[in-house]
Amino acid sequence: MEKSTQNGAVKEEQPKSSGDASVCGYDSLHHLLKDNLKPHHYQEVNRLLTGLNCGKPLDTIVLPESATDLSVQHGFDLQAYSFHAEKELLREPRIVRVGLIQNSIALPTTAHFADQKKALFEKVKPIIDAAGSSGVNILCLQEAWMMPFAFCTREKRWCEFAEPVDGESTQFLQSFALKYNMVIISPILERDMNHGEVIWNTVVVIGNHGNIIGKHRKNHIPRVGDFNESTYYIEGNTGHPVFETQFGKIGINICYGRHHPLNWLAFGLNGAEIVFNPSATVGELSEPMWSIEARNGAIANSYFVAAINRVGTETFPNAFTSGDGKPAHADFGHFYGSSYVAAPDASCTPSLSRNRDGLLVTDMDLNLCRQVKDKWGFRMTARYELYEETLANYMKPDFEPQIIGDPLLHKKSS
Repeated sequence: MEKSTQNGAVKEEQPKSSGDASVCGYDSLHHLLKDNLKPHHYQEVNRLLTGLNCGKPLDTIVLPESATDLSVQHGFDLQAYSFHAEKELLREPRIVRVGLIQNSIALPTTAHFADQKKALFEKVKPIIDAAGSSGVNILCLQEAWMMPFAFCTREKRWCEFAEPVDGESTQFLQSFALKYNMVIISPILERDMNHGEVIWNTVVVIGNHGNIIGKHRKNHIPRVGDFNESTYYIEGNTGHPVFETQFGKIGINICYGRHHPLNWLAFGLNGAEIVFNPSATVGELSEPMWSIEARNGAIANSYFVAAINRVGTETFPNAFTSGDGKPAHADFGHFYGSSYVAAPDASCTPSLSRNRDGLLVTDMDLNLCRQVKDKWGFRMTARYELYEETLANYMKPDFEPQIIGDPLLHKKSS
């Protein structure tokens, strides 16, 4: 935006941040571009931003009226897209319908903890129902969905939200899994009753028969700015499990793990076809990274990635500091939502709203994973033996980097 000054010079006017956490009044960057670019310009920009799936833009899916009615009634963003694979002669299509939920908290953080949890259950219920009525096979909620993201405060009282793997949140979701024949990935704050009641950041994988398939604990714990989560839990001890379900092989790369390429790699080596990334991250810290990292994980490892981020600003009763020189403050900043799905062929969906609850429904033909592997050959061209040697040497106390210096670099000129 430009603004003329008194002397006739042109001065660039910086856009002001929107108080409603929108993008210049729009739900998302994609909506802003679509409404403000000429159609042929938007088509080309969209091609560069979201890629092409089998050479074409993604198709949208028409969802049942029951789902759209719920989205209108409860005010959540509802979008649906379809990823295709090339038709094969020896395999039938392997289409799975995936749903992602992003949401804000339901009550102020000053409310009674039991009321906060109950209100969150009530808030996500119609969104889960919309997913179920849309025929979603695998549904994933956001990181620590059953509580406010209080891990910035370093106050221990928030540990009261922690619960066993088979606790209240799991029991709440098991009925939906059974009702809708749907696998549900539930990220919770776990209290490990068998090991001294220590706390973990955990996902519970609930099977489509209402059973608990297993759990995975967050591998990488951030220590950056407000996200100093090691006050509450430490690095997980479950490795990189891939859960084989009726609808495909899935892994869960919890939040901060998306910044670590080897974490993505390990889920791929264990056979994942879809990796979910339930997250909680704010605009000032990570938004420029958000649209890149999940897509890179999908491309580099030839699987689908579903990235989920919570939405809204959560204000806490007591101000806290981050050790970064900033004044004490009572909130993290704005969780910018923008959940999306990325495919192994570099295509991706538009993102959900930056400032509203949402449900993203996506059809994936899992045959695309092998087709991309065959095309690019990343597993055949990788040099795992070299990486193994480098990592083994790096772990030794006497490790020295493999640097070859220019012998003339420090020679004094005559």
